[in-house]
Amino acid sequence: MMPHMAAKLLSRYPWTSSPFIVGAPMRVMSGPALAVAVSRAGGLGFIGPGLKTQDMAGDLDEASKLINKARTSSSLSSSFSSPDSLLPVGIGFQVWADDVNVAVANIEKFKPCAAWLYAPREGPEELEDWSRRIRRAFPQTQIWIQIGTLGEAKQLLKSSEKDRPDVVVVQGAEAGGHGRAQDGMGLMTLFPEVADAMASSQIPLLAAGGIADGRGVAAALCLGASGSVMGTRFLAATEARIKRGYQNEIVRASDGAKSTIRTLLYNHLRGTFGWPPEYSPRTIINKSYVEEQAGVPFEELKRRHDEALEMGDSGWGPEGRLATYAGASVGLIHEVRDAGDIVRAVREEALKRIQSLSADAKGSDPAV
Repeated sequence: MMPHMAAKLLSRYPWTSSPFIVGAPMRVMSGPALAVAVSRAGGLGFIGPGLKTQDMAGDLDEASKLINKARTSSSLSSSFSSPDSLLPVGIGFQVWADDVNVAVANIEKFKPCAAWLYAPREGPEELEDWSRRIRRAFPQTQIWIQIGTLGEAKQLLKSSEKDRPDVVVVQGAEAGGHGRAQDGMGLMTLFPEVADAMASSQIPLLAAGGIADGRGVAAALCLGASGSVMGTRFLAATEARIKRGYQNEIVRASDGAKSTIRTLLYNHLRGTFGWPPEYSPRTIINKSYVEEQAGVPFEELKRRHDEALEMGDSGWGPEGRLATYAGASVGLIHEVRDAGDIVRAVREEALKRIQSLSADAKGSDPAV
């Protein structure tokens, strides 16, 4: 970890605590209740993209109400409760699918502290356009950009300094949801190489992908990250906007290398098309994928999938057929907990791991 970069983040978001923990903007499932709960616990929660960009207005309005209600609590830090502060949650966008005009108007109205941009169709120029328009509308909203390759990092460095992001999220191939389809790499290798390439930029780098507990956070800090992002872990939060059957599967699944796969099948079964070809989602395997591999035609898979939509929570699980987007960290998730408890427990475990490493290092030093 680069201490000055981590301190930079904590000063930008003064209600947060070290180590810096972020709740990822998972589409639909990261709603206002989850985002606010993560921020209240000293992290930074993001609201995910909705089914359409216009949905963000309702989500940000609800987050504002939850925060105003929380500000009456004496247990909150003064930085969180300041009436003049930014909205202490972020908002995420799938750039290829979201409407920049709607996004900018709502950022200007609700003033979220950060906007997370991901998956442009037109490449870095589209990210620059979004960044410029958001900054013109409301300069205090920080621009976060998610990448998954060294090439994307180098592209960011080609931008002028005024167009560069305030934070870069480096996502490893272990992540759930839509990651790199063909050129993804595990976080252990990807992050240090990106960090080396971006060292002179002075942009804080956050690690994402496969992090679900304090061990992962501590490892990310050792790689040089200024903080860590968790997505799949928060699918098993009580505040997640998720069906019970889906959530049960997050808790049940294990051995992510075997039980998850990147495939566009579930997108297509759900009628989702149009993602840029660089991206493909990781999902928990169930009967839809097994039967596709066995040669069942798509039309029949679609018919069976649509029948499963009417089955409620039993539509998920090994015998289910519905999309269960999740990361390879599913085997580390064993229970549903309040988001605040997750943040605090992960932070406590990470600090213990770091302190243990420090003690071990001192004990092995013959000069000590």
